[in-house]
Amino acid sequence: MNKSVESAANAANAAANAATAAERIEARAERVKQATSDAVDHTKEAVDRAADRVEAGLHQATDKAAQGATRAAEKAEEVKLRGQEVYGDAVDKANDWLDTAREYVREKPVQSLAIAVAAGWLAGRIFRN
Repeated sequence: MNKSVESAANAANAAANAATAAERIEARAERVKQATSDAVDHTKEAVDRAADRVEAGLHQATDKAAQGATRAAEKAEEVKLRGQEVYGDAVDKANDWLDTAREYVREKPVQSLAIAVAAGWLAGRIFRN
């Protein structure tokens, strides 16, 4: 009977060891599960932060592009206005010269005709060669 008590004690001991081992395995599994969950949470937070930074960068880039387009439009308008001003000045100056020439021709028609003939002859000589 001693052997059966000993066998029973060994079996009980083995069962206790198995239960302890199972508890340790379960505890380790729980720690691994928790570590995995923490890693997933940290990764999600990192991805969220990166997405926020990308979104902020896109907003900044969009704002800068809009500002650049606005400045370009303003500069184009300035150039247009300046071009119109220069054109207007050139037209005014040409009209002044034309008025001066008309006045000269009215005051001195013979000299004007002589100047025109000389200018025509000179232009013919220049362009003939």
